[in-house]
Amino acid sequence: MTKQPMAPVPKARAGDRVAVLSPAFAAPAVSAQLHEQALRRLAEATGLAPVEYPTTRQLGATAEARAADVTAAFADPTIRAVLATVGGDDQITVVPHVDAAVLAADPKPFVGYSDNTNLHALLWGLGVPSYYGGSTMVHLGPGPHVDDVHLLSLRAALLDGGVLELTDPGESEDFGVPWDDPRALTEFGRREPSGPWAWAGPDRVVEGTTWGGCLEVLDQLALADRLPPTSDLEGTILLLETSEELPSADQVGRWVRALGERGVLEVVAGVLVARPPASALGSPVPTAAEQEARRTAQRDVVVELVARYAPEAVVCVGVPFGHTRPQWIVPHGGTVRLDGVARTVSADYS
Repeated sequence: MTKQPMAPVPKARAGDRVAVLSPAFAAPAVSAQLHEQALRRLAEATGLAPVEYPTTRQLGATAEARAADVTAAFADPTIRAVLATVGGDDQITVVPHVDAAVLAADPKPFVGYSDNTNLHALLWGLGVPSYYGGSTMVHLGPGPHVDDVHLLSLRAALLDGGVLELTDPGESEDFGVPWDDPRALTEFGRREPSGPWAWAGPDRVVEGTTWGGCLEVLDQLALADRLPPTSDLEGTILLLETSEELPSADQVGRWVRALGERGVLEVVAGVLVARPPASALGSPVPTAAEQEARRTAQRDVVVELVARYAPEAVVCVGVPFGHTRPQWIVPHGGTVRLDGVARTVSADYS
């Protein structure tokens, strides 16, 4: 789909209704308590009124049914934003059943990450900016409270707008307490110091419209022939992140190399890479040295390949968006500025 000019997306106002959907995996079915805590926190923190749809808590809902909920949320003029409960792994089957004309007719903020890269790509092609990040079941419901940086960027995306400098919250967790464990309502997962971001490329300032998402999903989009024409990505800031499936540095390198061969890296102005998870729920926790080695290997392969294909691109690696918590929600189809001189990242949520 060829990208259209980005449309203005009105912000919600306190008291407005917002849809909470499961366009991929219906995680609320795993823990109704956690889901309901997330809805309460969303309402308290934003003044917005969450609205569920038929498949929000329905495990095994068909792609057609989930797409119908997405279409219905965008078709309803009283719904002023759409939030995903979590990601998943089959949203690529949902998107063909979404009525794209309806989404384009009433642009509204969409918030989600991971498998929701599929919907972000659809909206981007329609000229509708969205926000990469946010999961009610990961970032709003669990733990003793919502992380400050997440709440700040969520409010900016839905209500406040403005330009924010993305900062390091100082700590990070790869995953939380299992959703079916009562402690998930009151405890964070295992947190560790987050470490400094890495910069590469020339010492210059670049600014552009963002596009990208989860590399595992971008791979699927490429095979399904749903990536935009490379010419539409001229001057963009490429967003890249990886999931809890912990792809190796070699696999990440293959994906990034393929983007280079496609011509994507050559045309972008900058690349913003998320802090990757280095441990997974249900698996033995690696040592701190093993986790650092995994993150370093992924960082190094991305930096090396971007330098090969796009030596003038500014690169920042390690920003807490994507599969991590605390998490910044970042614009997708909005503007991000990478200051390679001052070593700062700022995002426009207007």
